[in-house]
Amino acid sequence: MQQTLTIGELAHRSGVAPSALRYYERLGLIRAGRTGGNQRRYDRAELRRVSFIRIAQQVGVSLEEVRDALDSLPESRTPTRADWARLSSRWQAKLNDRIALLERLRDDLTGCIGCGCLSLTACRLSNPEDELAADGPGARRFPALA
Repeated sequence: MQQTLTIGELAHRSGVAPSALRYYERLGLIRAGRTGGNQRRYDRAELRRVSFIRIAQQVGVSLEEVRDALDSLPESRTPTRADWARLSSRWQAKLNDRIALLERLRDDLTGCIGCGCLSLTACRLSNPEDELAADGPGARRFPALA
C-alpha cells in the first residue's frame, strides 16, 4: 500500500479542494513532506486530520480552535477516537448554542422575511426586545451560522 498521498489524491479522498489543503498546511493544521522535485507528499495519517478539520468546521468550530486542539495532541499526532471525545467536549456549548439558534430560525422564519434584522423590535432572532436600539442605527449583530 502506498504510504504517501499527492495533494490531488488527498483532495480526492477527503473531498477538500487542493487550495484548501495548501491553506490548512500554511496554518499548520496538516503537514506535507517534499519530494526531490519539491512536490508535496502527505502521510496517509493526514487524511484523518483533514477529516477532523472538516467535522469540526461543520459544527461551527473555527480553524484557530481546530489548530489549538490539534496542537494539544502529543507529538502533533493524528487524533484518535479518545482525542475526538475529549476535544469535542470543549465544543458542546458552542454546538448547543448553534442548535438553539437554528431552532429559533426554524420556528420564527415566517415572521423573519423582510424585517432587515437591523434594530427592529419585531426581529425576535437577531434583536429580541430591540435590545440593540441603544447602540444606534444600522446592523449591530447577525447570527453566525458558519
